[in-house]
Amino acid sequence: QVQLVESGGGLAQAGGSLRLSCAASGVTFSSGTVAWFRQAPGKEREFVAGITWNSGSTYYADSVKGRFTISRDNAAKNTVYLQMNSLKPDDTAVYYCTTRRGSYYFTEQQSFYYWGQGTQVTVSS
Repeated sequence: QVQLVESGGGLAQAGGSLRLSCAASGVTFSSGTVAWFRQAPGKEREFVAGITWNSGSTYYADSVKGRFTISRDNAAKNTVYLQMNSLKPDDTAVYYCTTRRGSYYFTEQQSFYYWGQGTQVTVSS
């Protein structure tokens, strides 16, 4: 059974930082691409950041470029992180971790197979 478990969400002030973690079981991140998406109230789910595990190549939505960093742990830990700095109220959303096989710069949610339950991030002004 595949499980992706996000953690690290919470409340932050504008300009602050949070670090999200995504731990996987039942699926190996090393075989593909891992990404973070987010969904704000009343809005569609949108791509935030992605990483191709084998090469470690990262890619970002323009809205978070320069502020957020996606990274991976070693294969044994099977965990991906999202470091979020200089947070803005517009970053408030539920953040989801997702993965699929294959290394490519996937940004569409329908491209991904497995999803976590999400973790709430709230940024106050």
